[in-house]
Amino acid sequence: MELAQDKINLIEKIIKNDRKFANNEDLYDDFFNETCKRSLLIVKTVTSDVTLEAYLKKIATTSILNVLKNEGRLRRTKSGYMSVQEVSINNTITSSLPDYSKIEIKYDKADIQDTPEDIVVKKETLQRIVDCVYEISQINPDKNYLELYHLRYEKGLTQKEIAQELNISQSEVSKRLFKLMNNVKQAIL
Repeated sequence: MELAQDKINLIEKIIKNDRKFANNEDLYDDFFNETCKRSLLIVKTVTSDVTLEAYLKKIATTSILNVLKNEGRLRRTKSGYMSVQEVSINNTITSSLPDYSKIEIKYDKADIQDTPEDIVVKKETLQRIVDCVYEISQINPDKNYLELYHLRYEKGLTQKEIAQELNISQSEVSKRLFKLMNNVKQAIL
């Protein structure tokens, strides 16, 4: 599947506006290819331009991070991503330079936060899921889909705990959860 020219232009604009693109322009082709590869399905399914742009921004950020990580320009630490830019020292002027071997270099953390668009997209997606669960629950009130969703995804209970709570077998809980999530997935896509 090929991307339409307007989608290609949008991806190109998003990549070039990303703050991690600066000083990494030489990897543009890698950024672009990775973003296109990851966004083929989403471009095909999302119809809203605003929603598509929000998704593409997140995909581009992830793609750029992956390329930078693979190229050795970023490393992941417990507190996030950090740049690993090397400082080159010209060895020909060693006599006039001080000894740099004892200097400790500290790297700034890459600050990755949700943008307002990301938050809106997440809220819209969660609302669609909740609406779908309510609809499925109304169609099959005897299956306790709403209760299952609440116990599993809001309270975080295990299938065994849900089975004890609802007085049904664990395999029945598993079947119902699978059917519920399959219906939600079909409704969203």
